[in-house]
Amino acid sequence: MTEIAFSSSFKRAFKKRIEGRKPLEDKFWKRVEMFKADPYDARLRTHKLSGDLQEFWSFSIEYDVRVVFQFATQHRAVFTDIGSHDEVY
Repeated sequence: MTEIAFSSSFKRAFKKRIEGRKPLEDKFWKRVEMFKADPYDARLRTHKLSGDLQEFWSFSIEYDVRVVFQFATQHRAVFTDIGSHDEVY
């Protein structure tokens, strides 16, 4: 089981881009549960980023909504950003 923490930048982005959009918010929390069980679940499309974001990873909530995160330890991840492809990359 992977433990999750939310950075202050993630909380701001979530409030601005996701909160209040009920279907998207529900989908986010379902994906978080999937992530906790297995961060590499194929349905999440988890992948390592490159370039300026090479220390980060990303997974998909839906087609154009991504969560950017870092592994703090083997069983702990810190979510750092959420939004569309253009917003987070």
